Amino acid sequence: MSRRRTLGTKKKIALLVSAAAVAGGGAFVMASTSNAAQPAQTAAESTVCQGLATALGNNQRFIDGQRANPDAQSEARIANRQAVIEEIKRKQAASGCVVGESAQDSQSAQNGQQGGAQNGQGAQQGQGGGQQAGGGAQAGGQQAGGGAQDGGGAVAAGEQVCKGSTVTLSGEGGAPAASSNQFPAGTRLKVTNLDNNKSTTVEVTSVSGSCVLLNNAAFEQVREPGKFLIRRAVIEKVG
Repeated sequence: MSRRRTLGTKKKIALLVSAAAVAGGGAFVMASTSNAAQPAQTAAESTVCQGLATALGNNQRFIDGQRANPDAQSEARIANRQAVIEEIKRKQAASGCVVGESAQDSQSAQNGQQGGAQNGQGAQQGQGGGQQAGGGAQAGGQQAGGGAQDGGGAVAAGEQVCKGSTVTLSGEGGAPAASSNQFPAGTRLKVTNLDNNKSTTVEVTSVSGSCVLLNNAAFEQVREPGKFLIRRAVIEKVG
């Protein structure tokens, strides 16, 4: 009788352990299924996703511009920006955003509201950069007094440019730097995030599809935690 009771107790323990394991596994499967069922967020639903979609859109626009007006360096620039786009897509996936969603920023519309349509970069280069004053509006609506531009948005050092622009990241690595479709390489820009009063001063090192895009290192200096878009920014030309 004693042996039968002992075996019966062991069997009961084994059954209880098995049942707990099955229940735990079922809970894990249910939790995994629940997480997987959560839909990815769009740019309209998340500031993080909006910033990443804007960054992806700016890089795509830059690639389109290079393909429309190619030069000797276009292939290398396009290859670099395609690698940047893939990095942005990885960030979209990690942030729970729709991967590959692209959104153009409102730079063109903002410039149009501030004094007229802005001439395209390709047209500016074709004109030699010296006959823009009578055409489109300048960044921030400021024109050089009837003369040729200085190649840096026709504004003096210390003046605000790109008024109303949002700022996002280009996705490029390296030391803090910026890219721009209005300011030539070597121009120094100060970007201030009015939501946290953080600023960074960077040098333009490459061309982009927006007034100013910050690379990863520069964006980290002024961003708010978890955000990939600066809605309220002040951009100044400082050199």
